[in-house]
Amino acid sequence: MNKTIIRTDFQFPDQKSVYKGKVRDVYNLGDELLVMIVSDRISAFDVVLPKGIPYKGQVLNQIAAKFLDATRDIVPNWKTATPDPMVTIGKRCEPFKVEMVIRGYLSGHAWREYKTGKRELCGVPMPDGMKENDKFPEPIITPTTKAEVGHDEDISRDEILKSGLVPEAEYEKLEHYTRELFKRGTEMAADKGLILVDTKYEFGKVGDDIYLIDEIHTPDSSRYFYKEGYEERQEKGEKQKQLSKEFVRQWLIDKGFQGKEGQQMPDMPEDFVESVSERYIELYEKITGEKFEKSDLTNVHERVENNIRDYLKNH
Repeated sequence: MNKTIIRTDFQFPDQKSVYKGKVRDVYNLGDELLVMIVSDRISAFDVVLPKGIPYKGQVLNQIAAKFLDATRDIVPNWKTATPDPMVTIGKRCEPFKVEMVIRGYLSGHAWREYKTGKRELCGVPMPDGMKENDKFPEPIITPTTKAEVGHDEDISRDEILKSGLVPEAEYEKLEHYTRELFKRGTEMAADKGLILVDTKYEFGKVGDDIYLIDEIHTPDSSRYFYKEGYEERQEKGEKQKQLSKEFVRQWLIDKGFQGKEGQQMPDMPEDFVESVSERYIELYEKITGEKFEKSDLTNVHERVENNIRDYLKNH
């Protein structure tokens, strides 16, 4: 019995197109509504792994829905309903061609650049004398382009404005929203004993109005550290304890896979799939502070399709 959604092939009324990302299948209905199904696919090193992770789609969808609701007073967002634990339905917006990345700490990509000697990222200066995972004096915004294919590229504010990717007045709004959202996310994380290290936001427009789109503050789009012991680990030069899918990447590395040419994707034994599922549920409970309610997986494809159809029929 298939208890995960790895692919969908639904046909809804007024359907114009379907976009299939690494994790999400997005159905465009009449150029007005988007139906986003958060699948149980999992990716690492830009490769989608062969097996789905039970409840992963539900975890990501429900975390994003919770944070979209909790930040609506800062900026309007695209979400109008979650008719199924794995589905969000909302406004179709014209996306801006940049992603707003904001970093409170010197981690990940920023650290990799820093240790090569660079002291500027996306035109933003980084202080000398920092160690990996140190806190920046102020959070820095390091935007990227949104690539249709391949990797997103770093881009500076000046380059965005010069190339006309985003008009200046609108870009200033995006920066303002990004800082305010990060501040709220940081406060909500601290409340749960977590540090929001870095994250990304995507925005779009309907007419002249700017909306927050896609997902926010999920472990797939954000990095979290545990607050307890952070200072001690920094002082000792130890790795930070993080809440992300880093453990999946580590498992693949240990099996000799990093998505490079000629490397063979390792087989995913059931106990590993089970452990990843448990970690995602743990992530949910830690980030939201709520108990995770497992949805019925008896016939998950049918459940998802019926819930979407019922919603569309009644709205």
